[in-house]
Amino acid sequence: MARIKGAMMTRKRRNKVLKLAKGYWGAKSKHFKMANQAVMKSLTYAYIGRKQKKRDYRKLWITRISAGCKANGMNYSTFMHGLKKAGIDMNRKMLSETAIHNPEAFTQLVSTAKAAL
Repeated sequence: MARIKGAMMTRKRRNKVLKLAKGYWGAKSKHFKMANQAVMKSLTYAYIGRKQKKRDYRKLWITRISAGCKANGMNYSTFMHGLKKAGIDMNRKMLSETAIHNPEAFTQLVSTAKAAL
């Protein structure tokens, strides 16, 4: 039986990694070993970044809602508690958009939350 060599699959795998490393500085885009390390690290950072993006947006929304609440004489936590008691189920993204683009409606939400407390 003939011996099967892995040259074709090895070349394919290496080219795939080198393609991902395209644009990296210096030998990281040319030499497989360095490119492989850089690509693995980059993919790890990308995975972590996708999780951090969600955290960052939530933080941004909360900051915007808090600013809108402060303008109406209330703090964020009591506002959210008041909304929950009033039975208003709006997510933070929509609340922040309302605070920015429609301040009158946000003021009404704040007054509703105050009344529910």
